[in-house]
Amino acid sequence: MDIFEKLLKHMGPIGEHSDRAHGYFAFPKLEGEIGPRMKFRGNEKIVWSLNNYLGLANHPEVRATDAKAAADFGLAMPMGARMMSGNTNYHEKLEKELSDFMGKEDTSLLNYGYQGIMSAIDAICGRRDVIVYDAECHASIIDGLRLHQGHRYVFKHNDIEDLEKQLKRAEDLIKGTSGGILVITEGVFGMAGDQGKLKEIAALKDKYEFRFLVDDAHGFGTMGKTGAGTGEEQGVQDKIDLLFNTFAKSGASIGAFISGEKQIINFLRYNMRSQIFAKSVPLPLVIGHLKRVELMREHPEMKAKLWANVNKLQSGLKERGFNIGSTNSPVTPIYLQGDIPEATAMCLDLRENYNVFCSIVVYPVIPKGQIIYRLIPTAAHNDEDIELTLKAFSETKEKLDKKVYNVAEIPMI
Repeated sequence: MDIFEKLLKHMGPIGEHSDRAHGYFAFPKLEGEIGPRMKFRGNEKIVWSLNNYLGLANHPEVRATDAKAAADFGLAMPMGARMMSGNTNYHEKLEKELSDFMGKEDTSLLNYGYQGIMSAIDAICGRRDVIVYDAECHASIIDGLRLHQGHRYVFKHNDIEDLEKQLKRAEDLIKGTSGGILVITEGVFGMAGDQGKLKEIAALKDKYEFRFLVDDAHGFGTMGKTGAGTGEEQGVQDKIDLLFNTFAKSGASIGAFISGEKQIINFLRYNMRSQIFAKSVPLPLVIGHLKRVELMREHPEMKAKLWANVNKLQSGLKERGFNIGSTNSPVTPIYLQGDIPEATAMCLDLRENYNVFCSIVVYPVIPKGQIIYRLIPTAAHNDEDIELTLKAFSETKEKLDKKVYNVAEIPMI
């Protein structure tokens, strides 16, 4: 069989809806300046789908720094991989600033978050090592686990008792070998918004021998007294062996970094294939990252405004009887019941008649019959945005309960 013919017979669980969903429910185009209000199909919407937590995307100092760096250096410099010809003083300065911010000895800058965490897992773990990870870890971690030639044990989400069971299994497996154990979880889980139990996991290091890697993509800039993340929030930053963070959320940019003990970071610097064989991060991005970190550290009022909006939105939803699960972060899920056609009809109503743009999550990401709307409040939202959105959800939830959205298939847009 022609391998392409096989692909076209089934577009995949999400792709099978592409004829109706493309350009609206999937691959929509938001236009205009990045912010809480943007244009969608020519009309202004209140946008809750951007991880621009601190509102840095259009901060005047950020825009000016990005523009000047692009004018000074262009997007090509430096050329080549970091190890060969792509290192600069700016790259090293950013790593030092991030190490200080994270409270770690050293940091390695990464081209991208997704490929970065995959490559870190691949570099750390050999075929005799065991990885123990939370069941709700991000897709990038799962893809990194697929590269692992050794055993991997999953523990139920945030279930410390089950984690202990898996640690015992891992210890039994590596006994008498040269293998070790790596435990992986997240600081803030991006779908449900709940924090990983970092404090409880770190406490197990007194009982079991393992190293601890935390993906804190949603915690960087939003959690902790200084914004250093969920480890700082829970008082265990020093107990985390490797901290992985991305600039794609609070940093309103692209790229990532990993922080930890100097010798381990240096090992990763010389062994992460995604960095050794890929072009160095362009200087405009590096210089822009320096400005973003500076603003995060010197302007705590941005994080304070974010949390004021988070609390208003989440308390407003709870007061109106909505189920937002166990989130204790800015990530705000709304759990509803309904099938894919109902979910898309409701989403269409929210966007077209209430001018509220937010992302929906349906099967196969979650079980059939469930709908999750995921709202991302930012420091840039205001009280009017929140009140209009609460009103929109109250009215559309009433329609959902009355079966107004019962349709046979995804609406054609």
